[in-house]
Amino acid sequence: MHRSSRESLFMLFMGSFLIIYIVWPLMGLFLRADWDLVFSSYKDSEIVGALWRSVWTAAAATGIIALFGTPLAYFLARKNFRGKAFLEAVIDIPIMIPHTVAGIAVLMAFSPKTSIGASLVKIGLSPVNSHLGIILACMFVSIPFYVDAARDAFYGVPSRIEKAARTLGASFPQVFIRISLPLARKGIISGLIMSWARGVSEFGAVVIIAYHPMVAPTLIYDRFATFGLKYSTPVAVQLIIVCLGMFIIFRMMSAGKRREDIGND
Repeated sequence: MHRSSRESLFMLFMGSFLIIYIVWPLMGLFLRADWDLVFSSYKDSEIVGALWRSVWTAAAATGIIALFGTPLAYFLARKNFRGKAFLEAVIDIPIMIPHTVAGIAVLMAFSPKTSIGASLVKIGLSPVNSHLGIILACMFVSIPFYVDAARDAFYGVPSRIEKAARTLGASFPQVFIRISLPLARKGIISGLIMSWARGVSEFGAVVIIAYHPMVAPTLIYDRFATFGLKYSTPVAVQLIIVCLGMFIIFRMMSAGKRREDIGND
């Protein structure tokens, strides 16, 4: 056997431990689930509503993060300044702190007792026990996943290409939209996927600021605490199926773009 093949097999063998560590618990969940309850839960409006709420609130949070996070990521990738390390550390704080703490922080920032929260209430947007509250919580915990991925993607875009386009008369918006974004799109798409996934799976921060209306993770906890493992498992199975399906679609789209790039090369 060729040396490189043996090395590849060794790496695969070592790495397979982590794959097994992911698959084994999931297999146990699916094998031990009461599938009569799983199939009947597809008609449960509360479960369907919670799943859909998880998907669209996480998508809304990710959209807002992308709108404001893309310029921030580009700025971090292109500029060196005093305090940059501190700013990047601030962006990564939501990864490090417990998510219940994140929920308390968001609640204290947007509570109706604060000026921002009171202003939102005046215009008819309640930040507590509402869809807005869920989005605010998802945004807080998801920001690092998008900004870090987009920043690293912009690092990979050669600045000399942008400078050459500017010298040829292109404006900054033209360079950013036609050159920088397309060349960084793989990392940006990856950041969007991870940010959305983080929002869908969030429980700790959401449950503090918005126990109701329930998202899927909150409903799983509620049914586990109220009825036990048997009745929380169907919701967990459905959430895994939804997330797995979305990930497969996203990865296939990314793989398609990679194949196009290889073909163009």
